[in-house]
Amino acid sequence: MSSTFAHLGVPARLVSALAKHGIDTPTPIQAATLPDSLMGRDVLGRGRTGSGKSFAFLIPIVARLEESNRARQPKKPRSLILAPTRELATQLHESLLVLEKNSDIASTVVFGGVNQKPQARALQAGIDVLIACPGRLLDLMDQRLVDLSAVEITVIDEADHMADMGFLPNVRRIMRATPERGQRMLFSATLDAGVSTLVKEFLHKPLTHEADSALSPVSAMEHHVLRVSADDRTDVIASLAAAPGNSIIFTRTKYGAKKLTKQLLKAGIPTVDLHGNLSQNARTRHMDAFHSGRVQTLVATDIAARGIHVDDVALVIHADPPVEHKAYLHRSGRTARAGKAGTVITLELPEQRRDVRDLLNKAKITPTFTNAYPDSAILHTLAPGDRVFVSPDKAAEMAGKDIVPAQQQQSGGGRRRQSTRGTSKGSGNRPARQGQEAKTSTGGRRRGRPAAASSSSTGRTAADYSRSFRSR
Repeated sequence: MSSTFAHLGVPARLVSALAKHGIDTPTPIQAATLPDSLMGRDVLGRGRTGSGKSFAFLIPIVARLEESNRARQPKKPRSLILAPTRELATQLHESLLVLEKNSDIASTVVFGGVNQKPQARALQAGIDVLIACPGRLLDLMDQRLVDLSAVEITVIDEADHMADMGFLPNVRRIMRATPERGQRMLFSATLDAGVSTLVKEFLHKPLTHEADSALSPVSAMEHHVLRVSADDRTDVIASLAAAPGNSIIFTRTKYGAKKLTKQLLKAGIPTVDLHGNLSQNARTRHMDAFHSGRVQTLVATDIAARGIHVDDVALVIHADPPVEHKAYLHRSGRTARAGKAGTVITLELPEQRRDVRDLLNKAKITPTFTNAYPDSAILHTLAPGDRVFVSPDKAAEMAGKDIVPAQQQQSGGGRRRQSTRGTSKGSGNRPARQGQEAKTSTGGRRRGRPAAASSSSTGRTAADYSRSFRSR
């Protein structure tokens, strides 16, 4: 197998553009598909999330558009990339900009939830590459603001996720609006019935390449199941999230994501959330905070399982075990990326034992099962390092949120009341001990003893967590 992009036929300008961003060795899926895709053949690429699929199709798109050098026309993009989520569409565009630099290629990205006027203006000006989510693209097509008749290359990314989200009818309608003679590429982690239908209908004698299948266990990824009680669940999550490094925590519902985010913020852990109830501006702010490292904990629903591309996520936590094994694999694929190791933790309540075992059996995963409590040594083994908590208002500030009601704050010295943890009636309150505000260490989390805080919905406070989870 060729070890360089140049040997695979990638033009020198693009090899140089990739090298400037530290990308000089093709991943298996790139090495397998690039010789065919650069020749203009239809390609079916199968590979797990994080295997490098994005550049596997972005490179041939830019190379072939530069080679054909056709003039741009208003409203008529020369290539089309379909993505299931706005997060993935945005990140694909960011990767494309790496290749666009110092070229004449122009691109734009369109998705719902934002004003369509800037998108329509970009299309009117003429673009080479259009990255789009199906819903907004169909809206623009219906308004005659975009015409796909000049598309030379079409890519469907995360096709199985398109099927899971019910997008296949929209995808079919879009594909039928593109020229039959154009090159078509489809990338998917799995080939379920819906995806196979797309392949048969729209790809012409595709060359199939597979690398890092989503069903193949990842040797660099450790899988653990922590058996916890309902009362301890949030405290265990807080201990794991307060350790150094980026972590993504998955919940099943939007309500669950919002609730857990508030609990972690009140515990003194800077946290942002990502789910369908957020506006696009809020999604962008939250992801910027996470990507920049200002916030190292992200709570997300499955909408983010494929849309997040971060290479340094050390820990994935299934706060709610998913229903399907495919969702487990896609969620877990947020860690152990780019050749790095990663840890995947599933929290299991007593009533979930049978479901979790069935889920992992279908995923072909053999995890380590451990009973866990908020002060268990296993938490420090799985997520080593000092547990760091700041005051709730500082955590909210770092996350760009306002979670501490004004009536909980007192004027003067800024002291707050906090309650002890207790589920029985009549639990008494005790005064909070005022700590020193956490200091900032360069490039890391806030460290030091947090200020005392108002009680969270679990009854635990930032000071409580800091005392309980300090490394032993």
